Amino acid sequence: MTIIKHYQWKCFSIEEQPHTLPDGREMAFTTLIHPGAVVIIPIDSNGDLVMVHQYRPAVKQWLLEFPAGTIESDEDILVSAQRELAEEANLAAKQWHALGELLPAPGFCDEIQYLYVVKELTPTQGELDDDEIMDVVTFSVAEIEQKIASNAIKDNKTLAAFLKARLLGYI
Repeated sequence: MTIIKHYQWKCFSIEEQPHTLPDGREMAFTTLIHPGAVVIIPIDSNGDLVMVHQYRPAVKQWLLEFPAGTIESDEDILVSAQRELAEEANLAAKQWHALGELLPAPGFCDEIQYLYVVKELTPTQGELDDDEIMDVVTFSVAEIEQKIASNAIKDNKTLAAFLKARLLGYI
């Protein structure tokens, strides 16, 4: 079996690849190939969390999310996170703590999301991508928990990152 690329768009592709299952069966499996992404939880000097209120055309909704974005070709993961924090929140951070990884859609996509908590924030100038519309907002941990409970925050990477940061004692 050979790899068949069905579709290519920007840095994403849909590919059919040969795969051997754990029981030894050979099959073709179609996967959305993704370069990976970063998710950043900025914590300000008051202990509040910085989020973005971003319009997402795919779901035609405004979502509350932590700053995040796709890793560019051959870009170091931490460099990508620093770039995304500047682009989306106009912030830089002195303290960076890696929280691990998420697999957001492992049934059909190979994307890995790398999570960070950042502190000691300073203003910087970033530039949004052409298709991004967002505002920067800040909430206390209690406010975020209320928004999660009321379904005002429903972005999965934001929910998972918040939970992981909470369990690890960062917030």
